[in-house]
Amino acid sequence: MESLNALLQGMGLMHLGAGQAIMLLVSLLLLWLAIAKKFEPLLLLPIGFGGLLSNIPEAGMALTALESLLAHHDAGQLAVIAAKLNCAPDVHAIKEALALALPSVQGQMENLAVDMGYTPGVLALFYKVAIGSGVAPLVIFMGVGAMTDFGPLLANPRTLLLGAAAQFGIFATVLGALTLNYFGLISFTLPQAAAIGIIGGADGPTAIYLSGKLAPELLGAIAVAAYSYMALVPLIQPPIMRALTSEKERKIRMVQLRTVSKREKILFPVVLLLLVALLL
Repeated sequence: MESLNALLQGMGLMHLGAGQAIMLLVSLLLLWLAIAKKFEPLLLLPIGFGGLLSNIPEAGMALTALESLLAHHDAGQLAVIAAKLNCAPDVHAIKEALALALPSVQGQMENLAVDMGYTPGVLALFYKVAIGSGVAPLVIFMGVGAMTDFGPLLANPRTLLLGAAAQFGIFATVLGALTLNYFGLISFTLPQAAAIGIIGGADGPTAIYLSGKLAPELLGAIAVAAYSYMALVPLIQPPIMRALTSEKERKIRMVQLRTVSKREKILFPVVLLLLVALLL
């Protein structure tokens, strides 16, 4: 019986928390949408698979060395960390002290956890190298920029106003998050509200980059929310379009006003980059 009990206690299912169970279901939903419904598979498939790996019980693939130490609940090791941070030797107090500590102190605690024999998970290492350094969002920016066709914009510059109007979503989302905080429904700090607000710009790489700088604790939720709703635009837009336009308006066939030369397409992003770099 002891062997059977040890076997059961070693199973990940016995350590599955409610939050992990919910996120596993969300990850499976994203995988189903990507594979069965073909909703942005390049976005939802890696997000869903990463969500599965991150929430496997007891695997710790998304935990840093210090987070693994705190999850292990070893009284002696917690006492050592608490002594360094001048706080009570319990997990909650240590997490609060770490949240208020300087990045250099957090790095020292991480190194101390490594010295105690803990290692970061593979996803935590990937996050540190790709997301924490800011490299991955910038590479995505470059790829998206290389694929962007500025022809319709150059042929009809007035459409720039449509793109500019979309940015009002950022301010609306920030104000919405701060309103929730004001009424005590959900607590958000100003940096967290700003990180959430960038989702309103419908730009995934920007959301990842900014949340990684302003609110790293919300990065996972913001990334999933941003890419999920962008992937579901083909499902969300049609009823809104039908509600706001007439059948006659929907039958209008849009044509490009003029042919944009290759020289214009090359010069436009280069000149725009120079203007932004010099003026901002």
